[in-house]
Amino acid sequence: MVYIDSEGKFNDNTYFIDAMLFRLPHQLSLYIIENNGTRMLIDTGSALAASKIFRKLKEFGLLPIHKLFITHSHWDHTQGYERLKKKIGEFETMASEKAINNLKDPKKMNDIFEYDVGPIENVTPLKEGDIIDLNGLELEVFDFFGHTQDHIAILDKKNKNIFTGDAIINMYERETFSPTFMPPDFNESELLKTFQKLRNLKEDLQSISLNHFGVWKDEDFDFVLNQMEDLHFKTKNAMIEWYNENPDIGYITSKYHETFTPNSTIHTKENMLGLELVISWLINGLKISGFIK
Repeated sequence: MVYIDSEGKFNDNTYFIDAMLFRLPHQLSLYIIENNGTRMLIDTGSALAASKIFRKLKEFGLLPIHKLFITHSHWDHTQGYERLKKKIGEFETMASEKAINNLKDPKKMNDIFEYDVGPIENVTPLKEGDIIDLNGLELEVFDFFGHTQDHIAILDKKNKNIFTGDAIINMYERETFSPTFMPPDFNESELLKTFQKLRNLKEDLQSISLNHFGVWKDEDFDFVLNQMEDLHFKTKNAMIEWYNENPDIGYITSKYHETFTPNSTIHTKENMLGLELVISWLINGLKISGFIK
């Protein structure tokens, strides 16, 4: 069993940084791919984490950054853009062609999540099948819709690794996970297509790099692959049932913890605030997508 959650280099071309979402460890991973002196950062993290991220980039010898790849337009993947750009300097920004408008005008995302994210412009649009050539290392782009309708992933065939953002599952540790049905445009049918797309790539892969959280290899990768549909449907159906019993977020959070993550070292009975926030967003996602009336 191999689960990588410590910062540093974990294959020939890739580094991992804990982006300290909410100033807490084990919440958000950022990845940097480097080949022959050319470097690409995947997502920005939050604005609060920009200084820490910059320090780690400097510590690992990963400056300058030449490209930024944005997996999708949710706030925790984009908010650090301006602060990082001021520290790092100019770089090319890339995202799904479907993310361009959300990045240019983030009001919808800001209203949903109640975080302030500025506009990101001059973005290179990407679509499935595009190849990012990182000075000889070819990285293939895949549409991984469902969690959002502008989510993309990157396949690194050389290192048998795929960067899936939030598209598959949030697995913070073996005892702590949450599903992906976030607002404002969760789409279950597209999510199921994404699950199958990932499964079809299995022969090319030995690991999956999650934004939330870490790198899951070998048997741990197989666990994620084998459980993704089951965990999605179990959590979705349970949360709908609990909401219909009692729509109080505290009640639903307590039931979720008791049922799915009782041994979590991140969300404990004594510290449920972070989980309550996640559950509130998930309930909103189920409402907006029509699963809760």
